[in-house]
Amino acid sequence: MLYSTLRALFHFIFRLIFRLKVIGIENIPEDKPVILCANHTSNMDPPLLGSPLVSRRVHYMAKAELFDLPVLGWVLPRISAFPVKRGGVSKESIRLSLQLLQDNQILGIFPEGSRSNAGGIGKKGAASLALKSGAVVIPSAIVGGYKPFRKMTLVYGKPLDISEFADSGSSGAEEATNRIMEAIRELVKKYESK
Repeated sequence: MLYSTLRALFHFIFRLIFRLKVIGIENIPEDKPVILCANHTSNMDPPLLGSPLVSRRVHYMAKAELFDLPVLGWVLPRISAFPVKRGGVSKESIRLSLQLLQDNQILGIFPEGSRSNAGGIGKKGAASLALKSGAVVIPSAIVGGYKPFRKMTLVYGKPLDISEFADSGSSGAEEATNRIMEAIRELVKKYESK
């Protein structure tokens, strides 16, 4: 209930204040596990990435420290966020992510890892989860920044096939990550110029 209400509220705000234009929503399958991989520019990225999706809920990893904050710690689990420990392997987060994907859910991941790494090297987590689960990878781009009354665009790209890297271990996950990051950068570049 809280997720649906906040999703609708955020979508309304993004469309009204940031003149949000959504492109490619038809690229997201209705009945398959999906990983939305997007560039990370702001703390507003998670609600933006999932706000246009009326029929499906997007689940997110959030740094574990946020769950210790009084109000946010109560809200986050109710809007489909779950904690991840930063700086190491979080086995519980990986297990939960794989379970969500096995249940045909959508996982929103920002492969850059943090806003300070915008446009940088991606982390292998999204690619590893996609390769292990067989989830559809949708490269996504957030373009235009969060400037009131200026046009902002959210692009869901075409599904990205990374299956060729499935049996290549860690080096395959790294190559798949590079392919995902390249697809995200191409979308950003394409729509920044429009």
